[in-house]
Amino acid sequence: MDMDKRELKTLLAQGETLTVEFKSDAKGLPDRDLVATVVAMANTEGGRILLGVEDNGAVTGTQPAHQNIAGLVALIANRTSPPVTVRAELLAHEGKKVLSIVVPKSRSIVSTTEGQLLRRRIMATGKPESVPFYPHEFIQRQSSLGLTDPSAMPLEEISVEQLDLLQRLRIRNAIKKYGGDQNLLPLADEELDGALGLTVEVQGQRQPTVVGLMLLGTEELLRRHLPAYETAFQVLRGTNVLVNEFFRKPLLETFEAVELLFNARVTEEEIQVGLFRVPIPNFDRRAFREAFVNALVHRDYSRLGAVHVRLDDDGLTISNPGGFVEGVTLDNLLVADPRSRNPLLADAIKRIGLAERTGRGIDRIFAGMLRYGRPAPDYSMTDAYTVSVRMQSAETDPAFLRMVIEQEEKSGDMPVDAMIILSCLRHERRLTASDLIAATQKPEQVTRTAIEKLVEMGLVEAHGAGRGRTYTLSAKMYRQAGQKAAYIRQAGFDPIQQEQMVLAYIAKHGSIKRGDVADLCRLSPPQAYRLLKRLKEQGKIQQAGERRHAVYTRNA
Repeated sequence: MDMDKRELKTLLAQGETLTVEFKSDAKGLPDRDLVATVVAMANTEGGRILLGVEDNGAVTGTQPAHQNIAGLVALIANRTSPPVTVRAELLAHEGKKVLSIVVPKSRSIVSTTEGQLLRRRIMATGKPESVPFYPHEFIQRQSSLGLTDPSAMPLEEISVEQLDLLQRLRIRNAIKKYGGDQNLLPLADEELDGALGLTVEVQGQRQPTVVGLMLLGTEELLRRHLPAYETAFQVLRGTNVLVNEFFRKPLLETFEAVELLFNARVTEEEIQVGLFRVPIPNFDRRAFREAFVNALVHRDYSRLGAVHVRLDDDGLTISNPGGFVEGVTLDNLLVADPRSRNPLLADAIKRIGLAERTGRGIDRIFAGMLRYGRPAPDYSMTDAYTVSVRMQSAETDPAFLRMVIEQEEKSGDMPVDAMIILSCLRHERRLTASDLIAATQKPEQVTRTAIEKLVEMGLVEAHGAGRGRTYTLSAKMYRQAGQKAAYIRQAGFDPIQQEQMVLAYIAKHGSIKRGDVADLCRLSPPQAYRLLKRLKEQGKIQQAGERRHAVYTRNA
């Protein structure tokens, strides 16, 4: 899609990022430098080059030689290996020409035809730069793209005899404890190793794989052959570090040690639901297990750094080196096809029983937070180098939990989609279907079906019709929570009442802004916009200014 003037202005104002690069052409940018920048972007996350822009965002324009778009696209393709196909367009800005070059993220390692291998990174100053792409980083890159499995690589420098035989017993006990693949239990040790991919035959000899080293290796072997393998467990109180433990033990032993430390800090209260007492933990154990196992299994073992589990005054944070794998973003986290950076390791852990066999462990993490009325897990601190999930230790909502349990007694486990919708409405008061579709990340029809089911169950109420249709929690839910007045505030007012409130506000204060309308009538910004538009069309108000600066007054 072509870039418009508004988008260009926004990019210029934001400055350079990992995916946006300004290049001056005032003195004529050498083709070699331009191609090198394309290569660096293709080897990272892709992005956009704005040629004719200084580092500070000032537009100085492009040279005539770079305004031949077809020729420039061909030049870049001919001087990259494998060829990179870019999209380019000339944009006018304040009487000067800017060349926008969109670079796709490559699914293979790209170099210039002169042999330059580069990638992009963010410096300590926050500015991007292009740096050499070293051979030891190739596996990391291919793993992220799903082109290789580093966990399946044989380690020919280690013999099977060096492995810790007691760890096999730990694997068998874990299969029994966590309900893993029971077909593994009757197997002899050598067969078990083969079934889980812990060893492979290399030239007629059994050799441990990286997975085999993780599960069966000694601390000494792990330290020597997998230096990035490390897990940290920390407990902070304010600025004081109460616990700071580091582990290089085999994976199952590490998991058990960290889980023991975590469980010792889980506290529980109880509420009465019908005839039963239901425990309410400060942290859901299943959500912790899935998040921690995900960090161990999906981390980038070619990148130095530990898996961190940190408990502080406000909650729990679990982070691991390596960003999301290719195709997974914050916007599709809940729906992206499950895929691991280390497929063999992921499969072994699932068969042992530590991880969700369906590959939808992320649903369990969300459910473990939402069913207690707590905020959804927060992945917003994730970047290209680290995946980080934050689970707040906010107070539970007993009424919300009671509702979830009662519904599950009637119709089985409540779907995660339903809990996300209810949680959003609980925190945001009134939302449109579009708002809820964005929250669930599911296709429109799937989310609308989930909403209508909640309406049928009496948990959600619909207001209005057509595009202006909105949803709130039902009177029943507020009544159960002892918040009858809150329901009146949430449900809001009918359109006629809303119009009268806006007009009364203008009569008293002289004018009104869209934000004022949203607060006054308890509407979302799009709903407030539609209300003001309706009053304009009726000739009752007039508008001065545009967008955020728009002010509305009564017609004379």
